[in-house]
Amino acid sequence: MFDFLHTFHPSPILAAFGPFIIRWYGLLFAVGSIVGILIIRSLALRYRLREETILGLCFTVLVSGFIGARLYHVLNELPYYWQHPLEIIMVWRGGLAFHGGLLAGLAALIVYCRRHGLHPLWATDLIVPGLLIGQAIGRWGNYFNQELFGRPTALPWGIPIDFSNRPTGMTQSMFFHPTFLYESLWNVLLFTLFFFWHRRAQKPGSGGQRAGIITFAYLILSSLGRFATELLRVDRTPIIAGVRLPLLLSAGIALASIIALWILLRKPISSQPLPR
Repeated sequence: MFDFLHTFHPSPILAAFGPFIIRWYGLLFAVGSIVGILIIRSLALRYRLREETILGLCFTVLVSGFIGARLYHVLNELPYYWQHPLEIIMVWRGGLAFHGGLLAGLAALIVYCRRHGLHPLWATDLIVPGLLIGQAIGRWGNYFNQELFGRPTALPWGIPIDFSNRPTGMTQSMFFHPTFLYESLWNVLLFTLFFFWHRRAQKPGSGGQRAGIITFAYLILSSLGRFATELLRVDRTPIIAGVRLPLLLSAGIALASIIALWILLRKPISSQPLPR
């Protein structure tokens, strides 16, 4: 059943037409972004929000999140990029960090919502399903780049990694955990949960749903999933007190979101309607 994973060696390049190269990483990022925006748009129309306002929100969060994800990665690998500054813009080689994208996208969302009269928690509730399906699709770009894999494994779904992409000391191993796949499947599961949660809910703020529950539930569950896969990953990352930085960030985000959700559930449901 898993023979394909054992034998297939992915290439980062899908096709080349002279100087023009189509890379899997960029293609999957674009496809994930488009599918995510379409999901958000469908939910926004159901809530009778203005289409141009929501599309503007999506564009703002997408661009800001992309920049933040790249900047976070570059800062984590600053000694390398200090010696190879031109590679900072070579995003097709990979190097988009989830936590950096999350923080930058959230900051941009708050600013956008204040300018357009949107409640930030309503907005984050709305974009969660689109964000998840975009992450699920985009994670496959890591597979074709042969990056962000996990420890060696004898499990039947282990994937081969070229010697040039393996960490030092793992040249004798044959197969590795496909942590990109674990995160992708977890995101698909969460997308299904929150998408149908939206489909069953009444308009946020109209008495049927507290704004922010989906947001904090997403942050908790997504962080727990990332925490689990981070325990397997072997890529370079800053170490603080002997612990990988993404582990600390995931634990911190999950804990803060649990506290925020507990506070939110103690408050009465808002009666303020969504802006049109």
